[in-house]
Amino acid sequence: MTFHPVMPAVLMTIVFAALLLFTIVQAVRAPTAKIRLHWISRTVLVVLLGAMMLRPVANDGKPVDAVGSDVDVYFVIDTTSSMAAEDWGDGKPRLDGVRADVTELAETLAGARYSVTTFDAATVERVPLTTDAGAIEQTVAAMTQEITGYSSGSSISAPLSHLKQTLAEANPDHTTILYYIGDGEQTVTEQPESFAAIAEYVDGGAVLGYGTKDGGRMLENRGLETDGEPEYITDPSTGEPALSHIDDDALQTIATQLGVDYLHRDASSSVAEAASGITVVPESEAGQNPAPEPELYWILAIPFGALLLFELASLVVDLRRLRTRGEMHS
Repeated sequence: MTFHPVMPAVLMTIVFAALLLFTIVQAVRAPTAKIRLHWISRTVLVVLLGAMMLRPVANDGKPVDAVGSDVDVYFVIDTTSSMAAEDWGDGKPRLDGVRADVTELAETLAGARYSVTTFDAATVERVPLTTDAGAIEQTVAAMTQEITGYSSGSSISAPLSHLKQTLAEANPDHTTILYYIGDGEQTVTEQPESFAAIAEYVDGGAVLGYGTKDGGRMLENRGLETDGEPEYITDPSTGEPALSHIDDDALQTIATQLGVDYLHRDASSSVAEAASGITVVPESEAGQNPAPEPELYWILAIPFGALLLFELASLVVDLRRLRTRGEMHS
């Protein structure tokens, strides 16, 4: 409960202290019990009026319909062919786990701003920062791995250039949370770049790893081609279905460079740990007034009105008595 007084606190204290002192003195000095009762009633009226003028409200001081926040959450998701490897849960693609985890994190961090960026042969910002968690869920629900024919090898640092620009231009007063999501496979010959270059912009988050050491097969993505059923991607050296394996060491290195934790994911556990310690405090949307606060003065107004009616009724009775006495003496 909080209070919004209708006048300065010092002035209220002086006025109501004086009124209370006056009514209490009159009650003590009352010559009869009936008169004392009236002054006690008036003392209660002063107390109730003072409480109403404090304007008590039922919330904790924050706007009731607050939206948005100063927490910006960036989901950076690997959508290379290896993320289709079927070693998530009971033989599901890794991207199924990603979809579930991103949805859970968005729900856990409700009220934040979210962004989704995917990387494979190209790095694309799918959703710029938004408070619409539904847009995030729809984006990841429709997300697929890159078209197999376009695949030309993958680098785990592919989104780094985009992140450097995006985070450098972000609001420095906001808390930046980064979730790097992938399997750590580096299939190009070049060494990955260091994510330490953006560590100064990152306040929290995690690197989330998907896949197993045993690996999994990957169904190809034919894009708009609909002829025949998709087949498993083959290893050119053996002609057998290729296997993709998670690289925990590479993912741990990224986490160390960013200064965040690495969390290996599997279908048997919750991703909530990755949001531990992150607090989203809602704030009013810019340019939008918060909803009115639920005031409680009306509760005090009920006994105040009843006592006031009692006083008015007593005053009417006393006036009639005085008039009757005057008529008798005349």
